[in-house]
Amino acid sequence: MKSLGMAILFPHEAVTGDVTVRVAVSYLAEQSAPSSGRWFWSYHIRIENHGEASVQLLARSWTITDGRGAVHEVRGEGVVGEMPRIAAGQSYDYVSGCPLPTPTGRMTGSYQMVDDDGRGFDVAIPSFALVGPV
Repeated sequence: MKSLGMAILFPHEAVTGDVTVRVAVSYLAEQSAPSSGRWFWSYHIRIENHGEASVQLLARSWTITDGRGAVHEVRGEGVVGEMPRIAAGQSYDYVSGCPLPTPTGRMTGSYQMVDDDGRGFDVAIPSFALVGPV
């Protein structure tokens, strides 16, 4: 259930079974160079385990679409160099970034996770817009 505080801090949310993924995104003017065709955003992700057993994040899959409609797929192990195990009732936070050659874009994706019994499952990452200054 989405609390008002969480909705303000993390305006994008997706729930898959017992796992909630929340996202907050920020445009980083200091790392962007619009005159050189580079815009940069950071995104803060919180993965919450509302289940009764631990889960582990093994891999990620992202679809990043720039303002011209060009699509870039990103797949890899873990997140920010880690494959976090998230205990029941706990959460895991990380921050990463995304450069684009356009002032707008969109990201969406999924995490590939495994439960304590070794069963794999996918968890949705909510779609979110990347919007630079106008």
